[in-house]
Amino acid sequence: MTTTEIPEFPMPRAAGCPFDPPPAARALQEETPLARVRLWDGSTPWLVTRYADQRELLVDPRVSADITRPGYPSPAPLPKRGTGFGFILMDNPEHARLRKMVTAPFTIRRVAAMRPAVQRIVDDLIDELLAGPKPVDLVEAFALPVPSLVICELLGVPYADHDFFQENSKVIVRRDAKPEERAAGHQALIGYLDRLVGAKLENPADDLLSGVAARVAAGELTRAEAAQMGLLLLVAGHETTANMIALGTLALLEHPDQLALLRESDDPALVASAVEELLRYLNITHNGRRRVALEDIEIAGETIRAGEGLIMASDIANRDPEVFPDGDRLDLTRDSHRHVAFGFGVHQCLGQPLARLELQVVYSTLYRRIPTLAPATDVGRIPFKHDGSVYGVYELPVTW
Repeated sequence: MTTTEIPEFPMPRAAGCPFDPPPAARALQEETPLARVRLWDGSTPWLVTRYADQRELLVDPRVSADITRPGYPSPAPLPKRGTGFGFILMDNPEHARLRKMVTAPFTIRRVAAMRPAVQRIVDDLIDELLAGPKPVDLVEAFALPVPSLVICELLGVPYADHDFFQENSKVIVRRDAKPEERAAGHQALIGYLDRLVGAKLENPADDLLSGVAARVAAGELTRAEAAQMGLLLLVAGHETTANMIALGTLALLEHPDQLALLRESDDPALVASAVEELLRYLNITHNGRRRVALEDIEIAGETIRAGEGLIMASDIANRDPEVFPDGDRLDLTRDSHRHVAFGFGVHQCLGQPLARLELQVVYSTLYRRIPTLAPATDVGRIPFKHDGSVYGVYELPVTW
């Protein structure tokens, strides 16, 4: 391709098809396993279009997640040094060292013990919904509070501060935010988390941030690293799940046969299957997973040269017909456990057991307790987050 023929990335979704990947990306998937795309800065990394190649590259030690390496396909202008996103944008061994410090609270066993607490949060918020006016914005009244309350409890962050951290989180995940806006939001949150870490050093409690603070006291972490780690867990712990709750609800409302299947069943296996299928079908991390090659790599009949950027577009990988036949159809009974919504390899999402638990509780409770839940506006009027690194809806008016 000539430079003018290389398509821009991210690509726009089709009007009236908010749940589907961009048509241009799907067309590239049909044509070729690797295609050049053009980013905001004029760089032309490789778009990896197919499921098998993405999984192979995501576990390849010759592929780096380090955002500071030359050639890394950053989705936006890089902030000043020291304002990154912690260990998710590092390579081993430093990535593994830092990640290991916060792994224990996210084990399947520890997360399973949180189910009664998450159930209480969901039930209390539904009680408030039913007692309040309608229509109501499900994002503000339910989708955001559920994961925010959960992650605040886990981390030891005062929920009273949720307006502050949610507003700043929105800025730093917005793709079109100016560098100075993103830096200001980041610094505000870093300062907030640093003060919290200081408070935990003085008065430790039974929460994750106190455990991180103990690492600072032991000399295993600096205060700056601890604040950065807290920021990563706080933002990732509520932004992604909140969008998945709202977008998943809208997708189910638009597929009433599948919603009825979920609402009328009390089978935990079906609920778990529904969560995996919705994660596959919707895939809210629509900017792709970004990497850079450290060495020349032969794959899919092409040579990726050292220093070239890679984008693993998981939205189209999760619709790859070689892995998910009839993948454009939402089918809650499908075996979707092999999806890559949480990534793959050493960098796959640390909090995925908690996200799964929250979604299972929400999807098994909300529609049964409010069986007549319905959109309060046409889907064409709902504002979608096309401008963010996390896809979802800005608001979702509902009634019953």
